[in-house]
Amino acid sequence: MESRNYSPRIKDVSWGRLEVEGKAEPYKDAKLFPGGSHAWNWRETGTGHRPGIQIADVQELLDHGARIIVLSRGMAECLQVPRETLDFLKQRQIAVHVLPTPEAAALYNKLAENESVGGLFHTTC
Repeated sequence: MESRNYSPRIKDVSWGRLEVEGKAEPYKDAKLFPGGSHAWNWRETGTGHRPGIQIADVQELLDHGARIIVLSRGMAECLQVPRETLDFLKQRQIAVHVLPTPEAAALYNKLAENESVGGLFHTTC
Protein backbone atom coordinates (compact mmCIF):
# COMPACT_ATOMS: atom_id res chain seq x y z
CA MET A 1 0.00 0.00 0.00
CA GLU A 2 1.31 3.46 -0.87
CA SER A 3 1.99 5.67 2.15
CA ARG A 4 -0.41 8.38 0.96
CA ASN A 5 -3.23 5.82 1.13
CA TYR A 6 -2.43 4.88 4.72
CA SER A 7 -5.41 5.38 7.03
CA PRO A 8 -4.30 6.48 10.53
CA ARG A 9 -5.06 4.01 13.31
CA ILE A 10 -7.14 4.70 16.38
CA LYS A 11 -4.99 4.29 19.51
CA ASP A 12 -7.80 4.57 22.05
CA VAL A 13 -11.46 5.47 22.29
CA SER A 14 -13.42 6.41 25.40
CA TRP A 15 -16.30 8.73 26.29
CA GLY A 16 -15.58 12.12 24.68
CA ARG A 17 -12.09 11.12 23.51
CA LEU A 18 -10.57 9.55 20.38
CA GLU A 19 -6.80 9.17 20.26
CA VAL A 20 -5.40 8.86 16.74
CA GLU A 21 -1.83 8.03 15.81
CA GLY A 22 0.13 11.04 14.63
CA LYS A 23 -1.99 13.49 16.64
CA ALA A 24 -0.82 14.88 19.97
CA GLU A 25 -4.28 15.99 21.10
CA PRO A 26 -7.32 13.70 21.17
CA TYR A 27 -10.47 14.45 19.21
CA LYS A 28 -14.02 14.54 20.53
CA ASP A 29 -15.49 13.78 17.11
CA ALA A 30 -13.24 12.99 14.16
CA LYS A 31 -12.99 12.24 10.47
CA LEU A 32 -10.30 9.69 9.57
CA PHE A 33 -9.34 8.96 5.98
CA PRO A 34 -6.45 7.77 3.82
CA GLY A 35 -3.69 10.27 4.44
CA GLY A 36 -4.91 11.88 7.64
CA SER A 37 -7.55 12.98 10.08
CA HIS A 38 -9.13 16.09 11.56
CA ALA A 39 -11.80 17.17 13.99
CA TRP A 40 -15.35 16.59 12.80
CA ASN A 41 -17.28 19.86 13.09
CA TRP A 42 -20.94 18.93 12.71
CA ARG A 43 -21.94 22.56 12.09
CA GLU A 44 -20.11 22.56 8.74
CA THR A 45 -22.58 20.13 7.17
CA GLY A 46 -25.71 20.35 9.32
CA THR A 47 -25.05 17.05 11.06
CA GLY A 48 -26.79 16.47 14.39
CA HIS A 49 -28.07 13.47 16.30
CA ARG A 50 -31.06 14.04 14.05
CA PRO A 51 -31.07 14.33 11.04
CA GLY A 52 -27.81 12.39 11.40
CA ILE A 53 -24.67 11.95 9.30
CA GLN A 54 -24.93 13.99 6.12
CA ILE A 55 -23.81 13.12 2.58
CA ALA A 56 -21.26 15.97 2.71
CA ASP A 57 -19.56 14.28 5.68
CA VAL A 58 -19.02 11.00 3.82
CA GLN A 59 -18.19 12.78 0.55
CA GLU A 60 -15.09 14.24 2.17
CA LEU A 61 -13.91 10.72 3.04
CA LEU A 62 -14.42 9.63 -0.57
CA ASP A 63 -12.56 12.71 -1.79
CA HIS A 64 -9.56 11.49 0.24
CA GLY A 65 -9.68 8.07 -1.42
CA ALA A 66 -11.67 5.97 1.05
CA ARG A 67 -13.14 2.85 -0.58
CA ILE A 68 -14.78 1.54 2.61
CA ILE A 69 -16.59 3.72 5.15
CA VAL A 70 -17.12 3.11 8.87
CA LEU A 71 -19.77 5.26 10.55
CA SER A 72 -20.00 5.36 14.33
CA ARG A 73 -23.33 6.15 15.94
CA GLY A 74 -21.89 7.21 19.30
CA MET A 75 -21.46 5.34 22.56
CA ALA A 76 -25.23 5.03 23.11
CA GLU A 77 -26.09 5.00 19.38
CA CYS A 78 -27.84 8.40 19.47
CA LEU A 79 -26.37 9.58 16.15
CA GLN A 80 -28.66 8.69 13.25
CA VAL A 81 -27.63 7.66 9.73
CA PRO A 82 -30.27 8.80 7.22
CA ARG A 83 -31.33 6.52 4.38
CA GLU A 84 -30.15 9.20 1.90
CA THR A 85 -26.57 8.89 3.18
CA LEU A 86 -26.61 5.10 2.93
CA ASP A 87 -28.16 5.24 -0.56
CA PHE A 88 -25.49 7.75 -1.65
CA LEU A 89 -22.76 5.26 -0.70
CA LYS A 90 -24.59 2.28 -2.18
CA GLN A 91 -24.97 4.09 -5.52
CA ARG A 92 -21.18 4.55 -5.57
CA GLN A 93 -20.57 0.89 -4.63
CA ILE A 94 -18.88 1.91 -1.37
CA ALA A 95 -19.09 -0.63 1.46
CA VAL A 96 -20.41 0.96 4.63
CA HIS A 97 -20.47 -0.29 8.22
CA VAL A 98 -22.66 1.42 10.84
CA LEU A 99 -21.81 0.52 14.44
CA PRO A 100 -21.63 1.85 18.00
CA THR A 101 -18.36 3.77 18.46
CA PRO A 102 -16.24 1.12 20.24
CA GLU A 103 -17.11 -1.55 17.65
CA ALA A 104 -16.70 0.96 14.82
CA ALA A 105 -13.19 1.86 16.03
CA ALA A 106 -12.17 -1.82 16.25
CA LEU A 107 -13.49 -2.58 12.76
CA TYR A 108 -11.90 0.56 11.31
CA ASN A 109 -8.48 -0.45 12.69
CA LYS A 110 -8.85 -3.99 11.31
CA LEU A 111 -9.85 -2.71 7.86
CA ALA A 112 -7.08 -0.08 7.88
CA GLU A 113 -4.47 -2.85 7.92
CA ASN A 114 -5.14 -3.58 4.23
CA GLU A 115 -7.77 -1.17 2.91
CA SER A 116 -8.26 2.50 2.08
CA VAL A 117 -10.82 3.10 4.81
CA GLY A 118 -12.43 6.26 6.09
CA GLY A 119 -14.47 6.77 9.21
CA LEU A 120 -16.62 9.22 11.10
CA PHE A 121 -16.35 8.87 14.86
CA HIS A 122 -18.67 10.37 17.50
CA THR A 123 -17.38 9.71 21.03
CA THR A 124 -20.28 10.75 23.24
CA CYS A 125 -23.93 9.74 23.34
